[in-house]
Amino acid sequence: MPIYEYECRKCGHQFEQLILKDMVAACPECKSKKLEQLLSAFAVSSQERSEANVKAARQRLAASKDYRDQKVAEADEIREHSAEFDPKPPPRKKAPKVVTRKRKR
Repeated sequence: MPIYEYECRKCGHQFEQLILKDMVAACPECKSKKLEQLLSAFAVSSQERSEANVKAARQRLAASKDYRDQKVAEADEIREHSAEFDPKPPPRKKAPKVVTRKRKR
């Protein structure tokens, strides 16, 4: 039972549909039967392709506004709460200056 890709000639919607025996495909959006069957690309998987997909997904995530806002909020929270557990040390007191006098001979 093949899955075919179609584009509706009436509304332009692209979709996939499992075609069973004696079944006629129709657009799920407008119910038109005026469809163009598209060429389907077969799936190829390799280590390089998987790594490229992961890298692209991470770049999209890092570029998203939500991700940046979350990282800024996390940094602010860490900065705010780290002072409670790791207060700044008190300032050092300066050692008194030792003055030496020259002896007269």
